[in-house]
Amino acid sequence: MNGLAFQQCISHSCARRYGCDDVLFACRACGSLLDINYDWSRCEVPKSLSFFEKRWSTPGRDLVARADFSGVWRFRELLPFAALEDIVTLAEGRTQLQQADDLATKVGIKPGNLFLQYEGFNPSGSFKDNGMAAAFTIARKHGRRRVGCASTGNTSASMAMYASQTRTQRGEPMQPIVFVGGGKISLGKLAQALDFGALTLQIDGDFDACMSLVQQAANQLDLYLMNSVNPFRLEGQKTIMYRVLEGLGWHVPDWIIVPGGNLGNSSAFGKAYMELRTLGLVDRVPRLAIINASGADTLSRLVNCEQLKYEGGRIDSTRVHSFYGRMKAEGRAAKTIASAIEIGRPVNLPKALRALEYMNGVVRDVPDEAILDAKALVGRHGFGCEPASAASVAGLQLLREKGVISPSDTVVCILTGHALKDSDATVHYHQSIVNDQHQLKLKTFANTPIRCPATIDAISTCIRHSSVVS
Repeated sequence: MNGLAFQQCISHSCARRYGCDDVLFACRACGSLLDINYDWSRCEVPKSLSFFEKRWSTPGRDLVARADFSGVWRFRELLPFAALEDIVTLAEGRTQLQQADDLATKVGIKPGNLFLQYEGFNPSGSFKDNGMAAAFTIARKHGRRRVGCASTGNTSASMAMYASQTRTQRGEPMQPIVFVGGGKISLGKLAQALDFGALTLQIDGDFDACMSLVQQAANQLDLYLMNSVNPFRLEGQKTIMYRVLEGLGWHVPDWIIVPGGNLGNSSAFGKAYMELRTLGLVDRVPRLAIINASGADTLSRLVNCEQLKYEGGRIDSTRVHSFYGRMKAEGRAAKTIASAIEIGRPVNLPKALRALEYMNGVVRDVPDEAILDAKALVGRHGFGCEPASAASVAGLQLLREKGVISPSDTVVCILTGHALKDSDATVHYHQSIVNDQHQLKLKTFANTPIRCPATIDAISTCIRHSSVVS
């Protein structure tokens, strides 16, 4: 494309390079994941991150103004793989870091030290839009008309939205094709994909089966893959960290806590800090905590039980294959109320291990009850989020209890999606409905509706005797 960027195999024993014009989702030589890397010596990188502040207020509707209005392309000098005239944007990434003092008190963090990066403010309601802006830029550049993804919900909603508003350079419409597992998607997210016109294929299987099939389709049916195995997706998601730093006055926090599903965000965050440190734009990196749901705890088991490490790129793949073999033999599949992270075989496992090594990270898992309680607690303090998002806050509570995080640490929890992504989970929680599939029982912060006769005296009585938990 512009000669500044190239695709590179992440395997240290291979490290093969490819041009960005090659349509690849894995290394041709060894099958490993790919990074988008840069010849930084030829790039026009600003000397300070504060350079980007001025772009918040660029006037007009020309190419520059549209790029600056995006929370992704505002940082285009750190994403030098696309020309300004090629970018696709739907005003994604217009998110701001939220200081959460009341919530901080509840979870044992000093007021002023807990922040929520609320990605639910994105156009489709989740963080996925950051990556789609980058991936659709490349799909359009390649002239691809058919795009596809396996999805637990947010990916399909975001991909379908971008496809509905993006045309190829010839002006042709794009067709989004979604692979979803039977019964494995929230209705709010499915509604978005259907509304935006996606061809939705409900597969007899879980997300991992869908992921395998969509990868085959990418190879055989000229389908441009939009899952996070696409390295350009992760380039867009790096910008979440740029906005976190911006919200902290370009100071680096002590901790970043993120839900772990397919591990795209954690992988992107690790790469972001590796590059920022290399470029001298930050003087240190935060620690990373990746939080699994206990019912979808592959990374937690591999790291904490199997002692799997990145080892400078020398991952013991036999240990991973053996673990997956035991999963299959035991019939163990991912199962959690947090559908967005209900993934058993995360495709970005090697990159996430790299991020954990570089950022001195930890992995924990939390049960569904803790996730839903944390979700309600977040909501009680003014920020609605989907269940998967709340895994970050539940993980913070666990890490505080165990003394891993101290009250004086500066902590940023990533809230990945909007509350209305899975409104059924919210309503069932507050109505104290037990979900038979997940056997949820504890409702610590339930705010149950009260049946009330249609008289002012009855209403007065209800108000006097109300006891909403705060």
